[in-house]
Order: sequence, then structure tokens, then C-alpha cells
Amino acid sequence: MVERAHTIAEEVLFPAALEVDAQGAIPRSHFDLLAEQGFYGLAGDPERSGIEVDFPSFVSILETLSGACLTTTFTWIQHHSVVRGLTGTANADLREKYLDAALRGELRGGVSFAGAIPQPPRLWATATDGGWRLSGESPLVTGWGIVDVLQISARNTALRAGQSTGTIVTGLVDAQAGAGITVEELHMIAAQGSNTVRLRFADYLLPAEKVTAEVSHRDFLANQVMSSRRSGCLAMGVAGRCIRLIGEVGRPQVAELLQAEQGVIRNRLDAGLGDPETLPAARAAASELAYRAAGALVVAVGSSGILAGQHAQRLVREATFTLVAAGRPEIKDSLLNAFGSGHG
Repeated sequence: MVERAHTIAEEVLFPAALEVDAQGAIPRSHFDLLAEQGFYGLAGDPERSGIEVDFPSFVSILETLSGACLTTTFTWIQHHSVVRGLTGTANADLREKYLDAALRGELRGGVSFAGAIPQPPRLWATATDGGWRLSGESPLVTGWGIVDVLQISARNTALRAGQSTGTIVTGLVDAQAGAGITVEELHMIAAQGSNTVRLRFADYLLPAEKVTAEVSHRDFLANQVMSSRRSGCLAMGVAGRCIRLIGEVGRPQVAELLQAEQGVIRNRLDAGLGDPETLPAARAAASELAYRAAGALVVAVGSSGILAGQHAQRLVREATFTLVAAGRPEIKDSLLNAFGSGHG
């Protein structure tokens, strides 16, 4: 799978990245190819037709694809959370209905959990006959018009005994506007082709038969550790592409220094899986490196690096994107500390 990812990255995604960026649209053929080659099943259980790869290979795949076309990879990577949610749900009927198609990439999914995490939350779920009523907003939802379903999370308005925050309810909804849901298009400086939107809900019904889980706020955050590690791959992939291009324009010593730093940060990200309290700082370091490497690439290329149609300027914007994508307060604080302290 690592070799397949490299081939797709170099022969398909990277050659098209500037056009994807300029047009703000991802060719459907990109996702079709990833599905045909088995990449939609990476997060699945091999016993249920998922694709088995070890963790270092998984990281390598994500970094390779991210460094080729962040827009495509950021949109596709959301699908893994849908597969994990369906694999682990106690809702057997829902799993049987959707999982196999999701593993094949015939059913494609996105996620919407940003409204459930903050204090106070931005998206609420209220128990009702037959399910839950969702009200509020989900500020950043990727893949609108591209994916078929969304795995959406909202905070329960009711408190259980001994809880300071409500549980988080998660379920699948069709990715289309309708009664109780409105869509606001967003315009971003990078990854515009990801079709990221803001969704607003007003008494939107999430049927009980489409609920995948209800967990405590603490457990939900604990389950986000792997998601945070994955998002680190986006930054590391952008950094890796910048480092490679710096070497190609005749600055191998700079590239070697940055590559060594990248290896250290990758180890910190991996270690963060076993020590989650250290993960936000490692995640911040990955984005800070991407941002610095992209700046170094512009300097190495020279004034032409800021012209439209150049990879350098695209990668600066994409590195900026990684500073806030899938962010958390702890990551934000670490980044601001890094920027405030300076380098050398």
C-alpha cells in the first residue's frame, strides 16, 4: 500500500495539485482511484474486508498523499472516522447496512464533531421520540457535495448523575440540505476544493436507528487521540514535500537539517499515542515545521515562488491551513509559544 500511495502521489495527485488549488475542485477520479486501490478500507477491520497495514506504513501513506495534494487527502481522510465509527458501533443493523460499502469506497463519508467538543458546545442533541433533535451549528464540515453521509456529533442537553457535561451523541446523517439543516459555503485560502461548509441545525431529527454511539465527553476526547495523530500527518506531509523541493532547487544542506527535524517530530507524534498529554505539543511542532519549511521553500525558489501557479506559494497556504485544521486549545497555545519564542 505504501508503494501504491507513492505511485498515486507522484503520477496523479502532485501533477494535478496546482490545478486543484486554482480551480477549487477535486476531480472525482482522485477519489475513485483511491477507492479502486483499497485506500478507503485502511481504517477497517481486516476480518471485514478492511486493508491491513502496520502503523508506520499507515503514517507513511498519509504523509505521502498529503504532500502530493493536501486538498484531496484532507477530504478523503475524514472517511476513516466513519469506518471506525461503523466498525465499533453496537448498532449492528447500521453497521451491516453501511460498513461494507464504506470499506470499498462505494459509500463515502465525512465527519462533523467540532460542534460537540467546545465548552460551551455549538451543537446540541435533545432526546425525543424516535431519536434526537439537533440544534446549533457545526462550524467546519468537509466534503459537502462530495461525500454521501456525515458522521455527526452533538452534546446531550441532559446531564446524568455525577456528570458536569452532557454525553456526546454520534450518528450518521445524509450529506444533503433538507428540513432542519442549512448550508453556508465557506471560502478558504487553501484546500478550497475540500468543499468545507458551515452547517446550521434547527430541530433536525437524528433517528435512533442511525445513532452509532453515545459516550462521555471525556471518553470522546480520549477517542480523538488517533485523529490528532492523523492530522499531524497532514502537516508532516506538507513539510516533507517542501523539504524535497528545497533539495531539488539546490539547497540540500537546508533540506537535510529540516528532514532531521522532521524525523524527531515524527517520533514525538508516535510517542504521543502512548502519552496523550504530550501529543498537542508534538502536533503543534509538526505544523510549525510545515510553516517554516514552506517559508524556506519560497526563499530557496526566489521571487518566482510567490507567483500564482508555483508550488511554493501553494504550500505556504497549505502549511498555514495545518496550523488550525483539527486544532485544539492546547495545540494553539503550543504554536503561539513557539512563534513567540522565535528561532535562533
